[in-house]
Amino acid sequence: MATFMNSIRARFGRLAREEDGAVATIPFIIFLPFFLLLVMSSLEMGTLMLRHVMLERALDLSVRDLRLGKWANPTHNDFKKVVCNRAGVIPNCMNVLLVELRPVSTETWEPLSNGPICVDRAEAIHPVTTFTAGAGDEMMLIRACAKFDPIFPTSGLGFRLPKDNTGAYALTAATAFVNEPDAGS
Repeated sequence: MATFMNSIRARFGRLAREEDGAVATIPFIIFLPFFLLLVMSSLEMGTLMLRHVMLERALDLSVRDLRLGKWANPTHNDFKKVVCNRAGVIPNCMNVLLVELRPVSTETWEPLSNGPICVDRAEAIHPVTTFTAGAGDEMMLIRACAKFDPIFPTSGLGFRLPKDNTGAYALTAATAFVNEPDAGS
């Protein structure tokens, strides 16, 4: 038994003195931070894209129902609930999403405001949005804005994203449609 233990000690002693792995350690140490930054940015971008695609899809499906007149008098909260249920991957959706629905004048083609209205998480009161269902044969513009915290806010893509005063970035989706004509028009 003693000879067995001596042979194991001798083998581990030789392995400890070998320097074969020392050559590979330096490139590993140099490239590891870049690789980790790439992985973190990829995760951030994948999450961002998933949320954006699902927000766009949910808005398009909900607008289809609205356009076809499946809702008599939609309210902002009713429409938000439907969008949130269809989006699925938006965390805390009812509190981070705002939807703006307004008619667009086809006579003046009044330009849009600077951008969609988003939730200001620093304020207790949410901004007022326009949510007008419009009349028959009227062109409507709908915009949705949701705020998210980056997964890795201090590195990679999470550091470069434009953020508000609370550290959240905004994802927006917009679409336009024409209401179905009123009955008898």
